[in-house]
Amino acid sequence: MGRLDGKVAVITGATSGIGLRTAEVFVAEGAKIVIAGRRLPEGEALAKQLGANCIFRQTDVTLEDQMQALIALAVDKFGRIDCLFNNAGGPAQTGGIEGLEVERFDAAMATLVRSVMLGMKHAAPHMKRQGSGSIINNGSIAGRLAGFSSSMVYSAAKAAVIHLTKCVAMELGESNVRVNAISPGAIATGIFGKALGLSTDAAEKTPAVMREVYKTAQPIPRAGLPDDIAQAAVFLASDESSFINGHDLVVDGAMTGGRNWSQQQQGYVALRKAFDQGA
Repeated sequence: MGRLDGKVAVITGATSGIGLRTAEVFVAEGAKIVIAGRRLPEGEALAKQLGANCIFRQTDVTLEDQMQALIALAVDKFGRIDCLFNNAGGPAQTGGIEGLEVERFDAAMATLVRSVMLGMKHAAPHMKRQGSGSIINNGSIAGRLAGFSSSMVYSAAKAAVIHLTKCVAMELGESNVRVNAISPGAIATGIFGKALGLSTDAAEKTPAVMREVYKTAQPIPRAGLPDDIAQAAVFLASDESSFINGHDLVVDGAMTGGRNWSQQQQGYVALRKAFDQGA
């Protein structure tokens, strides 16, 4: 405990899933935090639960004035901003390229990419004046490889986040401000239910199902959990990672490492049977 003692962090998308767990862990590790989300009751309840070291501000992360105000709130209340976790996101339209709707494409890009840009834009001046800071952007393995999301729009947006992270890291690194991404694999949260059209309330009840569905999707025999990403964020926010910049930290249990060993061996068994039958 205490890995983030004295640090001030802003966490977007903090009313559920990865953001909620990250808020809990950051406070437990000694940070003062400002959390953001669209849902007022959930945000206020979390802030009350976490106590005096947590402030909630209802925020639409796609709007520049609201993101600027969110960052300013952390500086006004706590005197500085040491970490920004651009975690807010959501599902995007599914289906093939011919059926994509321009309005839904633009809305997804605003939520997934513009919000990240806005957070970095308004955190950067404060961090540069301090001569330190850590920005963490939530990417995805879907942004690294095709076929890991139900939505090609989501995949394209996350690819943009990962590359934007690297571009900004090259600039802000010169001011001792680090910019990195975390790319989760199959994490048991409500986003999968939302992507399939469930209501927010219904989707938030699906993580237990996702744990079962994804327990064999990667070599590690369980689905990913919000805590896995929260712990990675603690590392990138802490001084332990002071020489890590422009990096995309993949947290996926080796889902993107290749074919699972057991599946590979089963394929060889099937091939031997085919050879025997052919002989």
